[in-house]
Amino acid sequence: MVDADIVVVGAGAAGLSLTHRLVADTSHDGAPSVVLVDAPPGPLRPPRRTWCFWETGPGRYDAAATASWEWLRVRGRDGAVVRRHIAPARYKMIRSDDFEALVGRDLVDRPGLRRLEATVGAPTTLHDGTVRVPATDTDGTLIDLRARWVFDSRPPGRLPPARSLLLQHFRGWFVRAERPVFDPSVVDLMDFRTGQPGRGLSFGYVLPTGRHTALVEYTEFGPAPLPSEAYDRALEDYTRRVLRTGDVEVLSTEQGVIPMTDAVFERRVGGSGCVFRIGGAGGATRASTGYTFAAVQRQCDAVALAVLAGRRPEPPPPHRARARLMDAVLLRALDTGRVDGPDLFFRLFERVPAGRLLRFLDGRSRLFEDLAVGVRTPVLPMLRTAAELPWLPRRPLSFR
Repeated sequence: MVDADIVVVGAGAAGLSLTHRLVADTSHDGAPSVVLVDAPPGPLRPPRRTWCFWETGPGRYDAAATASWEWLRVRGRDGAVVRRHIAPARYKMIRSDDFEALVGRDLVDRPGLRRLEATVGAPTTLHDGTVRVPATDTDGTLIDLRARWVFDSRPPGRLPPARSLLLQHFRGWFVRAERPVFDPSVVDLMDFRTGQPGRGLSFGYVLPTGRHTALVEYTEFGPAPLPSEAYDRALEDYTRRVLRTGDVEVLSTEQGVIPMTDAVFERRVGGSGCVFRIGGAGGATRASTGYTFAAVQRQCDAVALAVLAGRRPEPPPPHRARARLMDAVLLRALDTGRVDGPDLFFRLFERVPAGRLLRFLDGRSRLFEDLAVGVRTPVLPMLRTAAELPWLPRRPLSFR
């Protein structure tokens, strides 16, 4: 049996970020004892990925950033271009390997921290109010972990019931082009010069790290992922026909599926109030965009502050209720085809000031700003969608 104040399950963005705040930002006297449990190498461990977010000023993880930019660009289907200068914010890119290495160095030999590789079962609250966390290490040895609080960042086995579900599914190539075709000063956030699917939308996404190098992604918002070869055909078409790269060397790839849903993610597991979900499992993913990393950081800040102050550390909602409602309306409007996705997003970037739009996308805008953004969308279809939402039942939806 291992006793600790806190067990953190999962060593992805959420688990590492929370552990980092709990044990690396405080003296030993003020820090709780923490056991961080990572899944063994294999299917339970999250794949390598790239996280992007915007941030003003120096950030906690800038040393792990591959690149950052203060210009964003959106391209319409007809080639029309909107460029937005987002300073004093910067759009930052962090690869998971670099993030894990940076945080891992900070966590080495921290008093009160123990790291394990193990497969974790379902936590159980005991009569004395502590939580038992059963685990099996890589040798098959059973480990009985006990803690006052448990923070579980593992993806849920199934999504909560929802009214709408779109999948943001993508494949990205880290490429080296034979020609200097990339502009390292600007990110192509959404390039709609891709072939549009019958349902949903698609776009190219370009994160340039030099004149010859970039992460180039093909992304769809739609009902189901594509076969593997379809992503490669789409990327081949986008790099050659649209970006005119000529031959490219694919250095590495990444692929993912992000559920974009108006499901309500419960942050508390069971009725005990001692086991909490964090990260995407706790609703940190913004339903209308798929962005997660910045909300994870806000969530971990709040939890760590509560723990270190001796308060109940229940994670706060990662996004405001008004932002979740607007996301639900947008998802339903896109899913039903009532609005044209490429046109809607292009119009938002074209007509809304950059600072206001970033606050809106980050869920931090004020009511009058939300209304100002709302009138830049197709008003009648959005109002019709908002009116029908309360009458729609939530139902189980699968994305696997």
